[in-house]
Amino acid sequence: MGVVEVPRPKPAPARMRPRDVMRVGAVGLRTRPLRAFLSALGIAIGIAAMVGVVGLSSSSGAELDRQLSALGTNLLTISSGTTLMGEAAQMPVDAEVMIERIGPVQAASSIGKVADAKVYRSERIPKAQTGGLNAYAARLDLPATVGATLRSGRWLNAATERYPAAVIGAAAARRLGIGPVGEDTQIVVGGVRFAVVGVLEPVALADELDSGVLVGWPVAEERLGFDGHPTVLYTRAEEARLESVRQVLAGTANPQAPNEVDVSRPSDALAAKQATNEAFANLLLGVGAVALLVGGVGVANTMVISVLERRAEIGLRRSLGATRGQIRTQFLAESLLLSALGGLGGILLGTAVTTGYALYSGWPSVVPAWATLGGLAATLAIGAVAGLYPAVRASRLSPTEALATP
Repeated sequence: MGVVEVPRPKPAPARMRPRDVMRVGAVGLRTRPLRAFLSALGIAIGIAAMVGVVGLSSSSGAELDRQLSALGTNLLTISSGTTLMGEAAQMPVDAEVMIERIGPVQAASSIGKVADAKVYRSERIPKAQTGGLNAYAARLDLPATVGATLRSGRWLNAATERYPAAVIGAAAARRLGIGPVGEDTQIVVGGVRFAVVGVLEPVALADELDSGVLVGWPVAEERLGFDGHPTVLYTRAEEARLESVRQVLAGTANPQAPNEVDVSRPSDALAAKQATNEAFANLLLGVGAVALLVGGVGVANTMVISVLERRAEIGLRRSLGATRGQIRTQFLAESLLLSALGGLGGILLGTAVTTGYALYSGWPSVVPAWATLGGLAATLAIGAVAGLYPAVRASRLSPTEALATP
């Protein structure tokens, strides 16, 4: 009776542990470092662009939020408009007093434009070269109301408001060539010499002050022919009742002609600026996405060439028992490693650029966590897509075909 041989089952291929996958996936990176670096660089540039754009936009937004928090969003501005005939309107002399009677109003101040008072550095300046500067009569509580600060010198007080003393805005100081004020710093306003006692920092919520020369209300009436009518009123009101106050300001400031008064909220301009920055950031973010896509194409190109150059290695591994799945895993892991290196480098580069520029500009440095995590996830997705076709192509090579390739 013959012996029947039972065929032995083929042993299952050894499973690759994660450490082994990482090791074989890094072979191509170690053997071709320059090519790997250049491919990773394409990914890094795209990620750095995305992180940098998001970071700079967020840092700029944080700075605007900081400014708004410091200056307050409860400032309302009432300015003289035009009449039905198109002429410049005037607010009543007691408009400021009437506005202060509104319950929720916390503070009110005003300036009045001195129409015929031109500003010059000295009497020798030609009359036509006014520099676009305006002279204003100002109340003593103006800085506290609008959030203005002084770059140098001091603000007007109860004594200096009655004498030829002036505080100039930041843009006015630049046009007049005035730096830090000294005891002998003087300008000519309406043909009268005024001593410059202070220079303002740029005023975010009242930019008309930047190109203005501010003098005391009494001296403007006595020496410059000011008629006493306020041109712009600044009002601080309770935040919760701001809209209610806004609705009655025009009628309170000018009861006879409320339609000749314009009421605005300067902080809305800063909010609009922030929205504009965000829209611009979205545009640049699209540019970063294009750069990231180009980097992904570079990774795919590198992986395809790697498969062509390593056909002998693939054939040897297949003949030694490696399965198609293991070959596919090897090249897919190599593509993911390449993309991950580029992504991490791009995140570090983008964060460094954001931090450096924010410190240089005096902004808080803000890099949202979603930007870094999203950038890393995008690189891994790009790496997976870019390496999928080369990995499948490598796994389909038969051992004999691969080893026979010169």
